[in-house]
Amino acid sequence: MESDRAAPEAEEGSIRVEVAYARPDRQVIIPLVVPQGTTVETALRQSDIDEQFPEIDLDKVKVGIFGKITRRDTVLRPRDRIEIYRPLIADPKEVRRQRAGKGRKKKPGGSAPEAGAEKDGTREPGSTEG
Repeated sequence: MESDRAAPEAEEGSIRVEVAYARPDRQVIIPLVVPQGTTVETALRQSDIDEQFPEIDLDKVKVGIFGKITRRDTVLRPRDRIEIYRPLIADPKEVRRQRAGKGRKKKPGGSAPEAGAEKDGTREPGSTEG
């Protein structure tokens, strides 16, 4: 993880926070010192992260604090890490549906019950297989 700036010293009435963004090829954490009462939105703008990553649209991107989606008007606490989330490439529900569909395909020849098995899948009394 790369940090483009040295950790600034927090003065009285200020707090330290971080803004984080990650792509598969590059991750950045930007340390900031902001006044107490600063919101997520204000810290994002102060970080200038959109200058390093032009693909980030700060007006539309989802953000969170330590893995939990948060509102932009959330007031930051000391040592909060604001995370900027990239949009999903594929819908997770659709991917699961596709995987489940592949698992349901029948093998060639059908699936006839084994010899000695009843319809409910149990063995017939006296069967030696098992």
